[in-house]
Amino acid sequence: MASTTNRTDKVLVVDDDARIRDLLRRYLTQEGFEVMVAEDGKALNRILLRETVDLIVLDLMMPGEDGLSICRRLRAASDRTPIIMLTAKGEDVDRIVGLEVGADDYLGKPFNPRELLARIRASDLLLVLGGRLSEIPSQGYELLSIPNPTQPLVHVHADADELGSLYRPAQAIHATPQAMAAALAGMQPMAAPVWAAHTQAARAEYLAWSDPAPIRIPGSLQMGEVMQHLRQVLPADTIFCNGAGNFATWVHRFWPFTAYGSQLAPTSGSMGYGLPAGVGAKRLWPQREVVVFAGDGDFLMHGQEFATAVQYGLPLVVVLLDNAMYGTIRMHQEREYPGRISATALKNPDFKAYAQAFGGHGERVERTEDFAPALARAR
Repeated sequence: MASTTNRTDKVLVVDDDARIRDLLRRYLTQEGFEVMVAEDGKALNRILLRETVDLIVLDLMMPGEDGLSICRRLRAASDRTPIIMLTAKGEDVDRIVGLEVGADDYLGKPFNPRELLARIRASDLLLVLGGRLSEIPSQGYELLSIPNPTQPLVHVHADADELGSLYRPAQAIHATPQAMAAALAGMQPMAAPVWAAHTQAARAEYLAWSDPAPIRIPGSLQMGEVMQHLRQVLPADTIFCNGAGNFATWVHRFWPFTAYGSQLAPTSGSMGYGLPAGVGAKRLWPQREVVVFAGDGDFLMHGQEFATAVQYGLPLVVVLLDNAMYGTIRMHQEREYPGRISATALKNPDFKAYAQAFGGHGERVERTEDFAPALARAR
């Protein structure tokens, strides 16, 4: 999208998230537009009373009057200003509703990991700080050219053996991320970088993608709200322990790991790791909170270790997601062999009673509003 007329086109961005408003304002201004911002429908009304705009970028979900209601109201008043719905909902039905009430197009708000991969491939310099560039983060060793990446690579890692082990960096720096960050903090760029807006946009996309608040899934228990609550009440140095499975996505995507040694997990594929790791972590660091995130099949690989935690008085918390199946394996079955489900359904025990049988505390949570009090009792 770019301005092509002699006068400056006016764009009104309406979003209750200040980060999104600022991101779009900076980007569109850089592209030659005059940009106004509003945080809700009332602010939009005030602007439209005094200004005529050429485009409205309108958030779908806002407190008070939501984007659909605003769009419907504007169209009912014969306002034909083009409207792009800014939506965190990616399902077809959610996008279609916006078009049905009069919007002209939609723009997806959450960060898409494919966008990150595209940014990496299009970059002219890579600064990898603390990453190992192993099979999983390198997308099966297909993200960068081996042994010489297309773009210059500056690789910073605490283990000297990692530097140059697969990719030849233009500059290898043997340092911890903390030491590197401290060294960089005292430096200033020689000039305002031309890529500042680009990196700020990528950062804003990542923050939006990592925000659990907009996430909605079927059912009465919303895991997005569960993760949001955990972020609010758990200490920053909480140790999360998990095995492999789709359930772990909630932790990987939505918990902001900011302290060293705050996640114990397999690199790829190993089920049942979380609970034994949690027992060991709580034994070694009794002063830190330990949360084990597990799936039902994952937990049952080493569920007996709950007895060890009780025996040694180790007060850890297990958040167990029970969907009565090996979820990741089922996903691959349904994707690769539709209609040929085999050996992935589980007949599970009563996990609440299971915990209590060992002398621990057990609860079953089936509604979002019941999670916070259950967690408080478990802690």
